[in-house]
Amino acid sequence: MNVDIEGIIQCIKQGDENGVQIRLQEFNKEYAQCFFFDTDERERRRNLGVVLVRFIRTEVKCHLLRVCLRTLRILSRDQKVLGPLVTDSALLTLAKLAGLTTSDISDEVSDPDSDFYDNIISSLTETKVLQGHTNEDEAEAEAEAETNDQNDEPPAFDEDAKSDISITNSGDLDSISWFGSHRTSINELHRGGTHHRVLERGRRDRRESKMDVEEEVEEVESGEEAKRKEAMKVLCNVVYNSAWAQERFSALRLMCGLIERVSSSVSWSNPSSAQFYELRFMFLMTALRPELSTQLKQEGGVSILTAALESCLEVQWKDQYECVLDPQAQPISLETSQRVTEILKILFNITHSTHKQDPSEDDAALYRHLVAILRLCLMRKCLLSEDTDELQGHTVNLLSALPLQCLDVLLTVPLEPDSEQCEGVNMDCVHTLLMFMERRLEAGDKIKEKLTPILNLLTESCRAHRETRHYIRKYILPPLRDVSQRPEEGTTVKSRLIRLMTHLDTDLKHCAADLIFVLCKENVRRFVKYTGYGNAAGLLATRGLLGGQGPRTSDTQYSSDSDSDTEEYRQVRDRINPVTGRVEAVQPDPMEGMTEEEKEEEAKRLIMLFNKLSR
Repeated sequence: MNVDIEGIIQCIKQGDENGVQIRLQEFNKEYAQCFFFDTDERERRRNLGVVLVRFIRTEVKCHLLRVCLRTLRILSRDQKVLGPLVTDSALLTLAKLAGLTTSDISDEVSDPDSDFYDNIISSLTETKVLQGHTNEDEAEAEAEAETNDQNDEPPAFDEDAKSDISITNSGDLDSISWFGSHRTSINELHRGGTHHRVLERGRRDRRESKMDVEEEVEEVESGEEAKRKEAMKVLCNVVYNSAWAQERFSALRLMCGLIERVSSSVSWSNPSSAQFYELRFMFLMTALRPELSTQLKQEGGVSILTAALESCLEVQWKDQYECVLDPQAQPISLETSQRVTEILKILFNITHSTHKQDPSEDDAALYRHLVAILRLCLMRKCLLSEDTDELQGHTVNLLSALPLQCLDVLLTVPLEPDSEQCEGVNMDCVHTLLMFMERRLEAGDKIKEKLTPILNLLTESCRAHRETRHYIRKYILPPLRDVSQRPEEGTTVKSRLIRLMTHLDTDLKHCAADLIFVLCKENVRRFVKYTGYGNAAGLLATRGLLGGQGPRTSDTQYSSDSDSDTEEYRQVRDRINPVTGRVEAVQPDPMEGMTEEEKEEEAKRLIMLFNKLSR
């Protein structure tokens, strides 16, 4: 079905709101999974966008307004159709509908005359005629190609070449995939009368849609709330796909209204369904515009978002920096986990530069309050294991961005009967972090992005807290007993980390090596003992320690306890190859059977080779 855009505009011109709603609903149904349009259809969609942006400024009934916004959301997925949506007046209109501003838009006439619609319809007609001529030319070309094919002449290009349609302008390439099991050629799409690319929802789209029922089903929510949510969705698409829209949003100072919206909704007992999209929009703006990230932080963003996090999780306090953790509590719901994840991402955007800073007393208290809530995020479970892993991942990212001295809150929780502990200190949180790291090691995909934050967090925690280092070392580097295998062989956490020490990615291999090095108290001899000189060489070369123990590369003061060897290790210590880190098979003596003269000649030859090498 090809939706009659001219008919939609005629209904708007005639004031037929019922006709507009019916036709737009047909458009929305057909293009619900469309992420971009063909070149010859883009001008028609742009014209539809121009008309709808003008139309939603008039007194439109709430339900019809929502249908119009849904159409604009579909149009806003294609970067090449964004023109009508990135003007200042369009952004202010959408911001007003989303509740971010109350200012009126007066730069354009809100109720255009009939000439405006007539000009648009004339433009659409001209485009349709040109498109018809183009289709006729294509049909002739196809007929000629079929004739050539019947005459056994080779085709100009193969089917894969003409059906390989680029999707680089469709947004996030990881979140969309072709609908169906095969790709359709451009000519086939034109012959079928289809002028858009239907794409299947990817993993990220499915994850976001957990919060929503199918769009065809009416949601039980107020008209004002539904309008705000649809307007926020359009804004999210527009700023994601347009750098110009990002700049204008910043210049129009609409961030103030967004901060006020999020701040006012913190205390609501039942947060609106639009809150998630407000948080998503805030994340996009703080990620894409550094000055907005700075503005949010300066206007108390950490405090506002911490309160929002506390409200989402319904935190109850046992002590100043200790939340009540009920083992019998219900898992975090899908909707709550979505909102919490967005809050954590925004907090990371505005705090990532604080890691190396010394916070003031007030800031330190605020960060410790936040860390106490983050401990809850680490220890609580979600309904789905993948949501739990995602929540813990964003929590780890944020913890790695906060001042290190404020993370002591993770360890000051009193011991419970079933707590993990080391020297009287509660290690439940550290144990959870270790389990999280182990799952990431086993996953294997996007290994750098997923592992670097947790490795850095554990390394810095080991440097700062003696008990944490002791506990993690027992888990990762237990006393050596069996040295018949290379350190990197096997399925243990230690062997996986040591394999990463020779990874192609420089950042990742240094992160893994740093953790092991700190667990060895930055002692070169001990480091080589556990990893083998071959695996250790990269980090030692980087730090200028290849010749042995050099100056300490950090200011950390480690205790002087010795690394006692097990009885099994002492028995084979002299037979361990320091390069490979394992006991090698006994090799025959190369000088066995030689006379003294032959040995002397061999020694002279070796001296000559050493001299040549040194020169």
